[in-house]
Amino acid sequence: MSRAASIKDVATHAQVAVGTVSNVLNNPDRVSKRTKDRVLQAIDELGFVRNDAARQLRAGHSRTIGVVVLDVGNPFFTSLVRAAEDAAAMNGSAVLLGDSGHDANRESHYIDLFQEQRVQGLLISPVGDVADRLEALRQRGVPTVLVDRRADEDRFSSVSVDDDAGGYLAARHLLDLGRRKLAFVGGPLSIRQVSDRLLGARRAVDEVDGATLEILDSDGQSVLAGRGLGNSLVDRGAGDMPDGIFCANDLLALGVMQSLTMMNGVRIPEDVALIGYDDIDFAVSAVVPLSSIRQPTDAIGRTAIELLTEELDAQHPQHRAVVFTPELVVRHSTAGADAPH
Repeated sequence: MSRAASIKDVATHAQVAVGTVSNVLNNPDRVSKRTKDRVLQAIDELGFVRNDAARQLRAGHSRTIGVVVLDVGNPFFTSLVRAAEDAAAMNGSAVLLGDSGHDANRESHYIDLFQEQRVQGLLISPVGDVADRLEALRQRGVPTVLVDRRADEDRFSSVSVDDDAGGYLAARHLLDLGRRKLAFVGGPLSIRQVSDRLLGARRAVDEVDGATLEILDSDGQSVLAGRGLGNSLVDRGAGDMPDGIFCANDLLALGVMQSLTMMNGVRIPEDVALIGYDDIDFAVSAVVPLSSIRQPTDAIGRTAIELLTEELDAQHPQHRAVVFTPELVVRHSTAGADAPH
């Protein structure tokens, strides 16, 4: 196997100094067009690829941004990361993605790995409280922006959605339809986003006399987890079924919908009104188009990169907490769902 061409090989082939090749790669304005064209031709003919790892060692950082999310299988995070990647590319950076899978140890591994890769900065949707860990990372020159989690502005910048308000919107919508026996499906409650959505739902229920809210802790936030909880509700019998269900994300809601409608003949929204959270693309194309609380994933991803860029460019950055307002999207799973008689 032949060895890869080096910068010295390019210099020899183009009949220039090694420093001239370095300038063409890093400071092209310092080189005449004629010389630059000769060096670029040599690079093309030899198939030279710059050793970016060596450049990172000299510079102390790379042109990459680390991103750690809770669940890359959730379309909410997929859309968010895509938007962040597009925004990073506009700045000449690339994104390295890590999926913690709601596992604190796995999250810690990715933080270590990205530090070893000398990333410019880190975007993270944390599993738990990692403030001290991220503070230490920043002291080593790696700024961090929290995503989908509000942070203390004295310590970090963050971009998030008001999940308490979103939970209130969802439960209030069901209550306005005349539903009084509500259930909240989500978990684990140790996830801040889930607990905040539950707080908002409780606030709405407390405003209406005779309304109740049952908490159904889900084993994860997947379609499969939602389907399992839907089956457990059906096993109770029709008399003990909630008349309105708010799920902490759309994947859970789609699983509940599959169980109730496709496997057990429960009518949505006539028997049970159902609403999710996130407004992923699959919500509109569900068997029964799903009402949901919309989060602006594109804006969240772009804003995360903007905040990180501010942290990188300023010697003494002013941390900011950007909080977006969620939006109620009404579709057939609740539309026209008057209280059952």
